[in-house]
Amino acid sequence: MRPLIVTAFVSVDGVMEAPGGEPGYRNSGWTFTSVEMDPAAYELKTREQQEATALLMGRRSYEAFAPVWPTMTEEFAGYNAMPRYVVSTTLTEDDRRWPATVLGSIDEVADPKRTEGGPISVHGSATLGRALADAGLVDRYHLLVFPVLLGAGKRLFSDTDKDAQKLELVEHEVYSNGVQKQVFDVVR
Repeated sequence: MRPLIVTAFVSVDGVMEAPGGEPGYRNSGWTFTSVEMDPAAYELKTREQQEATALLMGRRSYEAFAPVWPTMTEEFAGYNAMPRYVVSTTLTEDDRRWPATVLGSIDEVADPKRTEGGPISVHGSATLGRALADAGLVDRYHLLVFPVLLGAGKRLFSDTDKDAQKLELVEHEVYSNGVQKQVFDVVR
């Protein structure tokens, strides 16, 4: 069974919307404006690309990444080379610039998880991440928590009324700019 890892830049209050400057959000670009740059804080992102063997995204993240990531041949060479999956009930075909397999439901995510191979990485995709967690499909969280409160915005974690989900902190570090790396395994 392949592990499914949700990875996110997140504010202390759980917001993950528009960390890199995506349009339409009041605090867009908050990862660049809230702290000084410390390259050490992004070691996790480099490692993720080296370890992941597939990407899983929701439709909106896929549509945002598809025109950009394929042009970033140095930064995202690993991601551009690996299989990609998009969970969508409205997308009927993939973007040929960045081919992906379209999965029609959360239930279909179990199929690639059952195959042999390394981690499946979920980037962006707030709605998908919450749905995967609610379905019990998330195995690990890779979080870079920024020392900022954003108030409104899409949240990483679901507000569904459900049983508590225990997490085990397996790796952590605090960087000079206040960003915290938090890696949690989901306890089953």
